[in-house]
Amino acid sequence: MAKHDLDSNYLDPDYEPVVNHSDNTPFHEVLAARMQRRTVMKGGVGAALASIMGVSLAGCGSSDSKSSGTTTGSSSLSPELGFKAVPVSTENAVVVPEGYSSEAFLPWGTPITGSYPEYRADGTNTGAEQEQQVGMHHDGMHFYPIDLKTGGNDSTEGLLVMNHEYINQGALHANGPTDSGDNGGFRPADEVRKEIAAHGVSVVHIKQDSDGRWDVVFGSAYNRRITGGTAMDIRGPARGYSKLVTPYSLNATETRGTLNNCSMGPTPWGTYLAAEENWHGYFATSAADRPREYVRHGVGSSSRYDWELADSGLDQYVRFNVTPQDGGSSETDYRNEANTFGYMVEIDPFAPESKPQKRTALGRFGHEGVIFAPVTEGQPVVCYSGDDSRYEYIYKFVTSQPYNAATASGSLLDDGTLYVARFNDDGSGEWLSLSLDDADFAAKVAAAEGTEVGRSGILFEGFESQADVIVNTRLAADIAGATPMDRPEWGAVDPNSGEVYFTLTNNSQRTDAETDAANPIVENRNGHIIRWKEAGNDYAATAFEWDIFVFAGEQGTETTVDGNVVVSLTDDNIFNSPDGLWFDYNGVLWIQTDGYSNDTYGNQMMLAANPETREIRRFFVGPSGCEVTGVVTTPNSKTMFVNIQHPRGNWPDASEDRPRDATVIVTRDDGGVIGA
Repeated sequence: MAKHDLDSNYLDPDYEPVVNHSDNTPFHEVLAARMQRRTVMKGGVGAALASIMGVSLAGCGSSDSKSSGTTTGSSSLSPELGFKAVPVSTENAVVVPEGYSSEAFLPWGTPITGSYPEYRADGTNTGAEQEQQVGMHHDGMHFYPIDLKTGGNDSTEGLLVMNHEYINQGALHANGPTDSGDNGGFRPADEVRKEIAAHGVSVVHIKQDSDGRWDVVFGSAYNRRITGGTAMDIRGPARGYSKLVTPYSLNATETRGTLNNCSMGPTPWGTYLAAEENWHGYFATSAADRPREYVRHGVGSSSRYDWELADSGLDQYVRFNVTPQDGGSSETDYRNEANTFGYMVEIDPFAPESKPQKRTALGRFGHEGVIFAPVTEGQPVVCYSGDDSRYEYIYKFVTSQPYNAATASGSLLDDGTLYVARFNDDGSGEWLSLSLDDADFAAKVAAAEGTEVGRSGILFEGFESQADVIVNTRLAADIAGATPMDRPEWGAVDPNSGEVYFTLTNNSQRTDAETDAANPIVENRNGHIIRWKEAGNDYAATAFEWDIFVFAGEQGTETTVDGNVVVSLTDDNIFNSPDGLWFDYNGVLWIQTDGYSNDTYGNQMMLAANPETREIRRFFVGPSGCEVTGVVTTPNSKTMFVNIQHPRGNWPDASEDRPRDATVIVTRDDGGVIGA
């Protein structure tokens, strides 16, 4: 199993292969042209960028400016940041501002359902017990007030729903995972069951007592685990499609499990959408000729955890081997199993007996998450999603049917138009339809038939239906001419301005030898945040205007707009690799990081930003080795929940030998609003 060991403090791990080799205009080329006109990064990488681009950064703003953002143009809607920035930290502890307190909550293994099996610090909990406990590697989450369905906004009781992205095998088992080579070429079935159970989603009913402390409501019917083995329905265009047929569902209407759930999205009708991100790494095929659905997503000859080698021989494990069997078909082997992953999965936290729904119309790719635009009665529902891999794309989905608050449900997401973004070098942008009913896209598809699409090596032989387009969303986006981005991750919509923000985390694989006019930045390790405004303030529009909100980097890195320095990073706000993103109920933009830690940056962190003035302050630093990911507050903004993923050492309990992912509760000592 050594080949599957992962550094818990990973950056661009091997299981995120570059699988987009299309010759679409990369965002780096667009950015270069855009920067010459308006937005410029200075300092640190900016200086190197100038030499690569052959443009002078002089005169684009004072390089000795120490401001952390402009102070002009503020309004009553501009949120004020009312806390002193915390310094960088390398301590194995959570750091919050003066006047704030934090405590760990709901660590991995917390019993929440069934017989409530107690967590065992020696790693001897069984697979069946893990199915009743909080999963591992906490990620995106949302708090649903307990009275949400009746129009309330209770801030003292609700359902905290969170994703569990992947696992730390060494901590999960008593003595680490059993090497298949030491077990006759197989993995013990209960180890595999436990690993599958540690993935997925937890729905936890929590309540605050009179002293302000939060705890699980034990015995609540709402408490629930959704895992990599939970039965799910397939909805939308791919439902019933032949490429999703498996022995489990001969009519391609069902599948089992959700995996690698990163971020999420609360829907306007009160449900939860969990994203399936790096699902490709859970499957293995020994086939010499892989279908394009697997080639374009990186499904290869080995899987991440060798679940297909479980020694029970049961279908629930065999399904991770997607190799066509001799004399078999999709009805007798699991060649299509991986095609049932890569979607957004809808879960109703208030209906514990309900079946999760895979909403295929939103596309099949490495979903980081989904963010909904504000809804308007009688208008379509609009949501955005990033494909978290190097050189991949940003998507938008617009429903065919309008929103009606009285009747809205997830069925709205089964019919609509999926678009992919193209960022033009003049600051404009276009949403390119991926519908075969769209004449422009249909013409591009026809022109591409019989050719190799880009440099991917995929000989394109057309799409047989819209379901085929959905299953091959990345390939469709290649053909449409979308702009490849540097790992587009979380998105957020400013509740005041309506602008849409997305993090572009990094792309550390760019080498000197790979630089060219289209890709000028070597080892883009720090990333940046982009934002755009839809034409006419209409989220369903097919045009937009975009700009860069901030470049991440070390002290002195400047973001300059039209010759004015709008951000100059200082010790109070240096950061790298922006990942998580969320606007709170008061309009503060929260930025979470998942990058590299060193003496300059310290541990991973969360910062607060004023989106209008671009003032940014560090609010939170996590323990050693972690990713800070997932953030939400109660409706009154007085309790904040922040997730800590893959910590090192023995955080949060120094008396235990194993690190445990956990949620951190942050409150103000005076009981006030967080961040204000």
